[in-house]
Amino acid sequence: MDPERVNSRVWTVRRRSRAGAVAGLVVRRVVLAVPVLLLVSLAVFLLAAASPFDPIHQYYGVRIFDASAADVASVREQLDLDRPVLARFWDWLSGILSGDLGMSRSMRAPVADVLARRLPWTLLLACCGLVLAVVFSLVIGTVAAWRQGGWTDRLITAVGHALEGIPPFVVALLAIALFSLGLGWLPVAGLTDAGSSLGPAQVIEHLVLPAAVLGISQSPWLVLHVRQSLLTAFTEDHVTGARARGVRERVVVARHALPTALLPFVTLIGARIPELVTGAVLVEEVFSWPGVASAVVTAARAADYPLLAILTLLATAAVLLGSLLADVAAVLLDPRVSADG
Repeated sequence: MDPERVNSRVWTVRRRSRAGAVAGLVVRRVVLAVPVLLLVSLAVFLLAAASPFDPIHQYYGVRIFDASAADVASVREQLDLDRPVLARFWDWLSGILSGDLGMSRSMRAPVADVLARRLPWTLLLACCGLVLAVVFSLVIGTVAAWRQGGWTDRLITAVGHALEGIPPFVVALLAIALFSLGLGWLPVAGLTDAGSSLGPAQVIEHLVLPAAVLGISQSPWLVLHVRQSLLTAFTEDHVTGARARGVRERVVVARHALPTALLPFVTLIGARIPELVTGAVLVEEVFSWPGVASAVVTAARAADYPLLAILTLLATAAVLLGSLLADVAAVLLDPRVSADG
């Protein structure tokens, strides 16, 4: 039999086996995600019920001081606030299963409408921030490892360790002070300038600073991880062999060492998704970005069960999805990684 045909069949079997393993991993994770999301949503209802904030006060505002006890009781009954929390949770869950996300008391609008208006802007900011963080970390981390021991490596390492302990909102305030108030290069906040219509140019101009802040605030761990992974890869036999054959250092780094360092880097990106979600919320608040951040704060203060539960579920789903994608990438990139789990 033709050896090439045999090799082709072997590779085909391996690809199919790998694809089946990945499919099994995805199915198991999706099945496990269902009870996790249910428990998280129930916890949101229980914590909101134990909150010191009374939703009726947020609903009335300052008018609560002029409302009679009978009116307050009537409104509380209309808003289903007089029912047990488990009964409200069951009604909410039944509505979710039938496609009804409920009504947001704090936003005075259906939850579906709130998400339709705000979620795309949050996804735009988070995706741009993540892309910037990945590109920036790969470039800077590679330069630091390549120049190990030099002043460039020492500077990058020192700045990376310093930024690890700085919250994203502090980075945002410093960026506003420098690039908006000091240099006047970029707008301070919002989605458009006052009186300007919504358009791509306005959105991009207002997106640059918050996306850069979000990306940089997530970069220190990634930069340091890329640097350490590359330093480890430099000691591998195939890298040492390439150097012994006289391959140019730039080619050694880009084609031999960097691919080896990418696997743990991809896994780390999935683990950083929770920090990305938290960072996006803080950055949105500082820059008045019209995403879900302000909705999260408002819903928490008002104990707005339907909106708060949906936003929490979305954040949890993002974390689970990030972990799943990282594991799938690891299985596809490295045949040694098991898909069990």
